[in-house]
Amino acid sequence: MWSLPPSDSVLHFLSLVALTAQGMTAALAAGRRSMDWLGVCFLGCITALGGGTLRDLFLGHYPLVWVAHPIYLAMSGGAAFITILVARLVHRLKVAFIVLDAIGLVVFTMAGCDVAWQMDASLPIVIVSGMVTGCAGGVLRDVLCNDVPLLFRSELYASVSVVTGLFYATAFGLNLNAELWTILTFVLGISFRLLAVRYKREMPKFVFTEDER
Repeated sequence: MWSLPPSDSVLHFLSLVALTAQGMTAALAAGRRSMDWLGVCFLGCITALGGGTLRDLFLGHYPLVWVAHPIYLAMSGGAAFITILVARLVHRLKVAFIVLDAIGLVVFTMAGCDVAWQMDASLPIVIVSGMVTGCAGGVLRDVLCNDVPLLFRSELYASVSVVTGLFYATAFGLNLNAELWTILTFVLGISFRLLAVRYKREMPKFVFTEDER
């Protein structure tokens, strides 16, 4: 019951890394809100598994990923707990938060696309499934911490997920090396997100005030 699902794929390994990374981002966010230890671990599970849960509910993909593999709960909650213990030893926590969140965004986007494709979904549904999986957990984390979600802030976020999903999905219809393509997509997505943060690249804003009427 508590064993990992049998898989040797690069995507599976990266997904385990992303679970840990998102659990850690939750702990760092919770620490800014002075949550108790149980709340931190709970938030870690929601952040790491929330996107995949919503994706599975939308697609009718059962059992839910954390129901089928309960060890994912232990991994995400455990990562959050360990972060409590080491956070005071880690410098530049803001940078760590951004990098860890970028890992979760990119890897979970690929995982979401992969699940939808295995269910024979159309390309638009594959991309949306990837975006939900990649973005929703971070949105839940930020909302529960009473922060403006990264999805709605200035730097590119959802668009990184869309580009990552599109690039990753091109391998589905072509005879490409799946593991190599996964690595290339990971590098592309991470680079895109971190460069967007570094150079403050953002989507056009819609600004409307009563004075413009």
